[in-house]
Amino acid sequence: MLSGRAALVTGVSRRRGIGYGIARRLAELGASVFVQHHAAHDAGQPWGSDDLDAVRAGIRERLAPDARFGDIAADLSDPDAPEHVIEAARSAIGRLDILVCNHARSGGDGSIFDMTAQKLSGHYDVNTRSTLLLTRFFAEQFGGGHVASDSEARPGDREGLNAPIDEFATGRVIWMTSGQQTGPMRGEVAYAASKAALAGVTPTVAAELLPRGILLNTVNPGPVNTGYLDAATSDRSPETVADVLASMPFGRFGHPDDVARLIGWLASADGRWVVGQVLTSDGGFTLG
Repeated sequence: MLSGRAALVTGVSRRRGIGYGIARRLAELGASVFVQHHAAHDAGQPWGSDDLDAVRAGIRERLAPDARFGDIAADLSDPDAPEHVIEAARSAIGRLDILVCNHARSGGDGSIFDMTAQKLSGHYDVNTRSTLLLTRFFAEQFGGGHVASDSEARPGDREGLNAPIDEFATGRVIWMTSGQQTGPMRGEVAYAASKAALAGVTPTVAAELLPRGILLNTVNPGPVNTGYLDAATSDRSPETVADVLASMPFGRFGHPDDVARLIGWLASADGRWVVGQVLTSDGGFTLG
């Protein structure tokens, strides 16, 4: 389904992680895959870091014979990192067709009464700013130009469509948000705010990318157990974990592959009629 295409997936540093599941799924579908990781972030979390060589090997074993792989360590809180990551990916596997912004900063959060400028900026810089900048530099591969003569687009300005979208819509961008639009996320104000910004701006950015043949959608994966819901490594109380599990209609938390299957579909030609949406794929969690 994705033979001959190239994908960049961010936030791929643990075999329990969603990013790892996505990278392996895209590789299984035939894509060349480049991943970004920042193991230092995981090392500071209760679930800890992983063996990056094992992460690399697990992705490589799913690659098609003619597909390529590459990776880079990058701290996306650095304002220059998004452009550097895109350039490194293109150098390693060629022009990118697919961008999956799976990375996120978690931890060091709190309630509204714990908020400081540093906490808010720390989450925004990684979760929101870097996602928008990665998207910009990815999309610039697809040509087009600013609509305003001074290179600064004004409110309401738009690029015209030079051909029916079906004839050239090959690019895919997938952002990851959380469940902040479906219910409260107590104690995660900075994280929820940074992810809510992505969900809120999805239609705007999708509309701006569409004339360049790029389809943007955002995915809310619901409670996926990447280690943070295990008793020994959870960052929340056993009572909270038990309450969430009790509300899951399938009787289990999500697996990374549950999310990866949706993203693989969105990245394929089968997903070409879906654009500008915030899609919740949570096993019915919000029905509980």
